Amino acid sequence: MFPVEFVIRGYLAGSGWKEYKKSGTVCGIKLPEGLKESDRLDEPIFTPATKATDGHDINIPPEEAARIIGKDWADAASEAALRVYARGREYAEQRGVILCDTKFEFGTLDGTLILADEVLTPDSSRFWPADQYEPGKGQPSFDKQFVRDWLETTGWDKDSPPPPLPDDVVAKTREKYIEAYRKLTGNRDF
Repeated sequence: MFPVEFVIRGYLAGSGWKEYKKSGTVCGIKLPEGLKESDRLDEPIFTPATKATDGHDINIPPEEAARIIGKDWADAASEAALRVYARGREYAEQRGVILCDTKFEFGTLDGTLILADEVLTPDSSRFWPADQYEPGKGQPSFDKQFVRDWLETTGWDKDSPPPPLPDDVVAKTREKYIEAYRKLTGNRDF
């Protein structure tokens, strides 16, 4: 497995939005001026992150990912990630869901690029209901953003172990994951 996460962003949210507000960039990639939180980007972008063994992953420029794993592998994996994101975004849009961003993990097996770990789940992706989409603010979501938002209210320093999740936060997160599953699959039997 590569020690780099392949994050693809189609919209400006999360840590990308935070960086953009400060510098007009995301992972060192210059974006147009005047974008608002949750704006759709003209083209999805590859914004890698290092895989931290503990704590939070760190966003890095694409050039740094290439330095870490080699340009050929970084190019192949980022191109694959962009293709999978595009397919997932199209699939989600047909079901009334926006795929804001997602992360993929790649590695090699016998000299062949492989996609591993979860793909396009609420743990690895930010999903928004299309019928409630309103650029200029954070969006309601069907993913772990609910947990992130709750953690922001606790005063947690992000360096120590996180506080235990209350039962209501766990239950609400489960509801959001089930809602994403139902919207994306059309299956109500869960």
